[in-house]
Amino acid sequence: MAQAQGLGRRYIKAFFKGFFVAVPVTVTFLDRVACVARVEGASMQPSLNPGERQVSDVVLLNHWSIRNYEVQRGDIVSLVSPKNPEQKIIKRVIALEGDIVKTIGYKNKYVKIPDGHIWVEGDHHGHSFDSNAFGPVSLGLLHARATHILWPPRRWQKLQPMLPPERTPLHSDQE
Repeated sequence: MAQAQGLGRRYIKAFFKGFFVAVPVTVTFLDRVACVARVEGASMQPSLNPGERQVSDVVLLNHWSIRNYEVQRGDIVSLVSPKNPEQKIIKRVIALEGDIVKTIGYKNKYVKIPDGHIWVEGDHHGHSFDSNAFGPVSLGLLHARATHILWPPRRWQKLQPMLPPERTPLHSDQE
């Protein structure tokens, strides 16, 4: 009986040791490297959540890839909403700092993107709350880059940066 009690204590002790190592490692990984998120809404159709389906896409969000705020035109990124800091939104990067972009319904027809900012839009114009509503977005609001669709299985794929030809910036400082 005493032997069984000692064995039980060893298992409990081993469990707690593993638990106290695994939890901080997992939290650090999810905060600094990558996590998964469900995409809701129609703003990124047809790239994400195509059609009138009941199943939302689940994407891999790579935090590590944007740690130095290095994004390119066409990337799909997750960011803190400029209008509601408790909400994360997912949009496509259309223009980078120094670019001049023709807007769709913004207060100015043309906008030069200031240093430290980007211009983001949803793929489904008219159904997207994006830079055309709130203007250029600070790079500090970037959360992660969406790199893969993980769910549903029939849509498994790597997300490639793609800029719609009609949304190419009019002028770029990087050219």
